[in-house]
This record gives sequence, C-alpha cells and structure tokens, in this order.
Amino acid sequence: MDALSSPVRKIIHVDMDAFYASVEQRDNPELRGKPLAVGGAAARGVVAAASYEARKFGIRSAMPSVTAARKCPDLIFVAPRFDVYRAVSQQIREIFAQYTPVIEPLSLDEAYLDVTENLKDMPIATEIALEIRSKIKAETGLNASAGISYNKFLAKMASDLNKPNGQAVITPKNGPAFVEQLAVKTFHGVGPATAEKMHRLGIETGSDLKAKSMQFLVEHFGKSGPYFHGIARGVDDRPVRPDRVRKSVGAEDTFAVDIGDLPRAIDELRPLAEKVWSHCEAKGIRGKTVTVKVKYCDFTQVTRSKTVALAHAGVEDILEVANGLLAGVHPFKRPVRLLGLTLSSLTGEEDADDVEQQPRLGLGF
Repeated sequence: MDALSSPVRKIIHVDMDAFYASVEQRDNPELRGKPLAVGGAAARGVVAAASYEARKFGIRSAMPSVTAARKCPDLIFVAPRFDVYRAVSQQIREIFAQYTPVIEPLSLDEAYLDVTENLKDMPIATEIALEIRSKIKAETGLNASAGISYNKFLAKMASDLNKPNGQAVITPKNGPAFVEQLAVKTFHGVGPATAEKMHRLGIETGSDLKAKSMQFLVEHFGKSGPYFHGIARGVDDRPVRPDRVRKSVGAEDTFAVDIGDLPRAIDELRPLAEKVWSHCEAKGIRGKTVTVKVKYCDFTQVTRSKTVALAHAGVEDILEVANGLLAGVHPFKRPVRLLGLTLSSLTGEEDADDVEQQPRLGLGF
C-alpha cells in the first residue's frame, strides 16, 4: 500500500527533553548548566538520565555509573525522585487532554497524540504541537520536543530531528523519501542486534530495506518483517491506542555484592514479588506468566518463564513459581549481580482492541 493512498492522520509525538535531569535542574538552580546524571553514584549504580551538558561527554541512560564518572570527572549524581517525575508527568498529560482524548503514553516523558480530530478544532497539527509545548513550558518550566506526521513511526523519528526544544514535521509527500535516506540503525524499533543483523544482510539504509521483498523480511525477521516492509515505504498503520494494554509488570534489583548461593538469591526475590504484586493490586490486574531474569557479574544473563492456567492470586503464588525457576538455573555459572521478576499474560485491564478508533480526516500539518 502506498503511503499517499492511506487515510491521512495527524499524529504528534511529544518527548520531554532530558526529563528526569531537567526536573532536577529546574528544582535546584545550582545544578543548571552542569553535567548531571540521575542515578546512583555507587559502584553498581546505573545512569537513569543525563542532562544535555553530560551528554556532551558521551553519557547516556543505562550506562554504568562508574563508566559515566570516568567519562566526566565533574559529573554530579542526583538520586532519582520518581514521585516528583510522576507528578510532573501527570501535569503534562492534563495539557495533552485539553487537545485530544486519543493519547498513548509510552513512558513518563513521551506520548503519541492523534489530533486528526481535536477538541480545539485546530486544523494544523504543527500549531497544536507549538501550543502544547508552550503550555508545558509555562506550567512546568520544562522543554519538550515534538514530531508531527501521518503515522506513529515518522512522528517518533521527527521528534528527534530538532531536539532539544524544537519540533519537525514529515508530510505524506516527504515521508517515503525521508525514510529512504536514513540509516536503519536510527529507526525506532530497530535495536542494536537487529541493526547488526541488517548490516550482515547488506541493509544499511531505508532504501536498502525497501529493496527487500516481504518474503525476504519475514524469512529473516519473522513477525517484524511486515512492519519493516511498511516503514521502509513510509507506511505504518498502527493506531494511537489511548488504552494500550500493559504487557507486563516487572521489578529488578542490582546488588552491592554479587550473590553466589541459592538461599540468599531466593530471599532477594521476595521484595521484587511484593513490588510487582503491589502494582497489580493498585491496577486491578493479574498475570499467568512469571519470568525470572538472572544477570551474572560478567553481564551475561539468562531468563526462565512459566505460565499457569489460572492467574496468580498473590505474592506467595508468584514466589512459589519464581523460586522454582531460580532453582532451575542453580548452581549459578557465575556470581549474580542482578535479579529481575516479571509478571505477564496480564488480565483485568480493558482490552485496547475494543477502543473505538477516531475518524481519520483531511490534511493540515
């Protein structure tokens, strides 16, 4: 299907700029203009977010804190305050809701908005994005960037073009050509492993990807094949889903000292199970699949999962399965630095497929 013959939607992807770090700099003037990392400074700490000043040194989220400190000796570490970030995120969501009910949050700091039809009856999506960013700045003191396009993939790609504190639009006329000149490793949805696989197959750009047949892509990339076939042509029919079903609930912990014995490792599963179950109780959801992740001291990891017929009814149910899964990988190949526990195959939330889709009308980017 050609992108130009598709029903035209107007989608905005809003992405807060260095969100956690920007909140910390907003609330503490002494941190402004300085390289800042939100996260633990301890030997086992990980960077949750980095200010733009820190990014100039190559510091990124998920980087070990010791590596970040080595790259930037003047780096300031600040402990995360997720209650504050959640409160600010809610402020931002309330701004979105002034324009459209069709909002798909991806995390605390980014969301898709379908503004094809909107509560302000504004015909131009770029003007809506400008207003939203201006209101966010006025009400929270924070900068947001935005991408505007006719589908989710291109809106997401556009939001990165003029960061920080900017926006960009990719029209239906320009979308296919825009994708062709991009490196596939920059595509949203193409991680490092997939990018490397594409490289081995001679796929470096969107144009290279477009040259591959659907059969070829399905053969090499399975269920992701049709998605890659579409985005290579500027086509992405995924709707903005305001009640997107959460696929899993998880928690993990990195230990100050590596764990070598099974009893201690089993003890560490309990607080993880309690955290997961607390979230399930708050949201009224249950799950049938328990997954345990074990990350060793050399950063290699294994996962084990088990699915039961009926959804788990409490912490003890989850722990019974998790303990068995953990015992199944003991004796450990190496000392354990991290344990994770995830509950999936969730039930109890509204099925997002039942949400009525908004009509898709007209141009006006």
